[in-house]
Amino acid sequence: MFSGTFIMTCSLWRNLSILDSSAITEDILGMCKRGQALLGFFYCDFREDLKKDLRGLLSSLVVQLCDQSDAYCAFLSDFYSAHGRGSQYASDSELLQCLKDMVKIPGQTNVYIIIDALDECPNTNDLASPRDKVLDLVKDLVDLRVPRLRICVTSRPEADIEPVLSPLSFHSISLHCERGQIQDITEYIRTVIDTHREFRRWKAKDKELVIAVITKKADGM
Repeated sequence: MFSGTFIMTCSLWRNLSILDSSAITEDILGMCKRGQALLGFFYCDFREDLKKDLRGLLSSLVVQLCDQSDAYCAFLSDFYSAHGRGSQYASDSELLQCLKDMVKIPGQTNVYIIIDALDECPNTNDLASPRDKVLDLVKDLVDLRVPRLRICVTSRPEADIEPVLSPLSFHSISLHCERGQIQDITEYIRTVIDTHREFRRWKAKDKELVIAVITKKADGM
């Protein structure tokens, strides 16, 4: 049985989600500084072309991991040479195989891969949308069954994401309806209303009504 594959399903407001992903990252960075781990972090962002699809994710992870390991760096150098030292285009499938082969290199420390805000990947009507391809990547990495590979994925609980990640998950945490999650949303709305110039003239009961309605409509997000 493989160990340490963590799939986290988090439905958070985007300005709050960084609190959780950054806390996880900070813990791993501490291990990296002690030479106990390698970390590849990718934040999906639909507003930036290089951060919303599989190619951007693969390229980022390969470069990050190579920067932390001489063995990985040597492997990537061979991959680069095999493709005409950059003159030949490497396909997504070749980049994926490169990443797979890298994490299987023996004698390396634990490798942590964090894919944050997976739901930000576009879910188009194509046969294989950018989101579908990233989900396939996660499944492929889990199927490698590399004991030292740790994977953490954060996402809103979208209908097309949960059915794929749930069967793969060694450990799952849902924040969608947690009391603390709802309280954080309420406090964020309250802060905005209390500090915005236009809202200061409102009556207290009107403010509370708006806070209650928006919190309810947010539905944990």
